Amino acid sequence: MNESYLHQESKYFKKLQEYLPEFVYGGIDGAVTTFAVVAGGFGADLDPGIIIILGFANLLADGFSMSVGAYLSSKSDNENYKKHEQIERWEIENLPDTEREEIAEIYRAKGFEGELLEKVVDKITSNKELWVAEMMKDELNLLEDEKSPFKTGLATFISFIIVGFIPLLVYLWTFFYPMDINVFLWTSVLTGLAFVVVGVLKSIVNQTSVVKSVAETLALGVLAAVVAFYVGDILESFFIK
Repeated sequence: MNESYLHQESKYFKKLQEYLPEFVYGGIDGAVTTFAVVAGGFGADLDPGIIIILGFANLLADGFSMSVGAYLSSKSDNENYKKHEQIERWEIENLPDTEREEIAEIYRAKGFEGELLEKVVDKITSNKELWVAEMMKDELNLLEDEKSPFKTGLATFISFIIVGFIPLLVYLWTFFYPMDINVFLWTSVLTGLAFVVVGVLKSIVNQTSVVKSVAETLALGVLAAVVAFYVGDILESFFIK
């Protein structure tokens, strides 16, 4: 295996890691919302075919909505960064003394003083790109997100669809290939396993305890399903004769 191939594989893996947060949170939302629809339909004693229709309608509509939201949010953050970056560039060009003093204040607050402070300020202000970057980070507390808004939205949509499809899998399979099994029980088991996997990935993204992350994700899914089940059960007695 040559070095070029390994390098390409490494770059590809890093790209996947870069969009892992979007995959995790899109997956959580997809599983929770779709499983809630299935649990609500089961609680209302709806026909499996209707549950499948409602589930897929929710899966596609909510997946699209969430991905558009992620795209617009990322795009808005990028535009906000660029706007303030342009302002800082203008200020450095037209108000260099004021901006230099702001750099000095920033590093003075970090404990720099005297000759060392002057050297640091001189070094930063001698490079306009570095100067702008320091002002953006330390004055405005803004960091540039280099991720593509389109890819952010796409990763969210893909994960929502993939993980969100799991609560529908057993219903869809038994609809075409009838089996004498407890469909909702098996759906719950598979969805629970999906929550475990997503919970592990969430712990990687947030760098937190795996057990805690999995427990939180499972609890969220169970709570949503219980609420949906009882809402479906209660409303069924009013609206379905």
